[in-house]
Amino acid sequence: MAILVTGSAGFIGSNFVLDWLAGSDEPVINLDKLTYAGNLENLASLKDNPNHIFVHGDIGDVKLVSELLEKYQPRAVVNFAAESHVDRSIHGPEDFIQTNILGTFHLLEAVRAYWQKLPSPVHGGRIEGITKADFRFLHVSTDEVYGSLTKDEPAFTETHRYEPNSPYSASKASSDHLVRAWHHTYGLPVLTTNCSNNYGPYHFPEKLIPLLIVNALAGKSLPVYGDGQQIRDWLYVKDHCSAIRCVLEKGKLGEVYNVGGWNEKANLDIVHIVCDLLDELRPMGVVSGEVVSGESEVVSGESKIVSGESEVVSGESEVVSGESKIVSGKSEVVSGQTRHFPLSTDHFPLSTDHSPLSTDHSPLSTDHSPLSTYRSLITFVTDRPGHDRRYAIDARKIERELGWKPAETFETGIRKTVQWYLDNQDWVNNVLSGNYRQWVEKQYGK
Repeated sequence: MAILVTGSAGFIGSNFVLDWLAGSDEPVINLDKLTYAGNLENLASLKDNPNHIFVHGDIGDVKLVSELLEKYQPRAVVNFAAESHVDRSIHGPEDFIQTNILGTFHLLEAVRAYWQKLPSPVHGGRIEGITKADFRFLHVSTDEVYGSLTKDEPAFTETHRYEPNSPYSASKASSDHLVRAWHHTYGLPVLTTNCSNNYGPYHFPEKLIPLLIVNALAGKSLPVYGDGQQIRDWLYVKDHCSAIRCVLEKGKLGEVYNVGGWNEKANLDIVHIVCDLLDELRPMGVVSGEVVSGESEVVSGESKIVSGESEVVSGESEVVSGESKIVSGKSEVVSGQTRHFPLSTDHFPLSTDHSPLSTDHSPLSTDHSPLSTYRSLITFVTDRPGHDRRYAIDARKIERELGWKPAETFETGIRKTVQWYLDNQDWVNNVLSGNYRQWVEKQYGK
């Protein structure tokens, strides 16, 4: 027995594989295209694990997928493979159409051909290997397919109509419809999960929470879209993984299960929580537990923390690249222009669901308090086009029918997440520098 997991070098997929192999000896066939967000360093601990078989490839490659299915005879396919960055979908929707729609179609066709060749169960008899009745195809999707809610509307249930508002969510809605159609037309034994915003270890630092942590530690701006009151439900990634295992084991064929964390929070609230945790766990002026005095480099070539006095700025804004100085202590008002720290490697502002996008980085308002806490780095920027106001998941069905509910509160999950990033700065630096791609070539010769 084995399972085939697609997109499993990405954030959620890699967490799923790590958790699966931590609790099971059943092999995992790991198929990933290794696009910009696919990172095999997430799975470095499995390098010598014989139950982890990595294959570099595309779900749209029917020949490759068919060969893997025939060779390994998996009892299930769990499909994480997707382009998932809302802002990237606005800039370049074609990749989302190719992967999320056409890729899912080709994957479904390869899986259908494999499943149809499986033997049917025999009453009173025994068949070696898996049968048609044993097989499952689990498709992982998003709450964004449901559209946007007002502040007072009830949370999304599994019967809420689809109203996607971005190229990303429209492409995922299309993939959901294909999965449903392959079940009703061909009888393919499918399951679908729609999750809320995930957070946790190994999250690519273009997304809200990891980018907040990375930028804050580098002394860079923490830009917030619009008024920061966009609301999302937040789900710790390991809770999401446990929900997928539960649905795979006990879910009813053809059914959809919403997976949420019961943690509705506004974007600005998330920013404040992360800033306050960083103030506690890694205060400004403290690097790896040491108090910084005099002048010390925090980010090579980018910023310096200096004790003594601080610049508080107002007026016209200017994004400064190269080297900038963060200062604390006595404040000095500077008129004429405002100096801002670079936003991030890609200079993207933060978004609540899947990140940055506006190319207009001029702030609508700025916190002018001295740089003594991370909240002082918050900057409000122009909202992105078509930004959904609120998502909320009603996860009562999966609890009622399958007995699943999240183990983490947001308070426990976000503390674990911030601490993980503080403890794994090498991983962060490798991702930001692109060194992990060199690591892939060295480790796997790809």
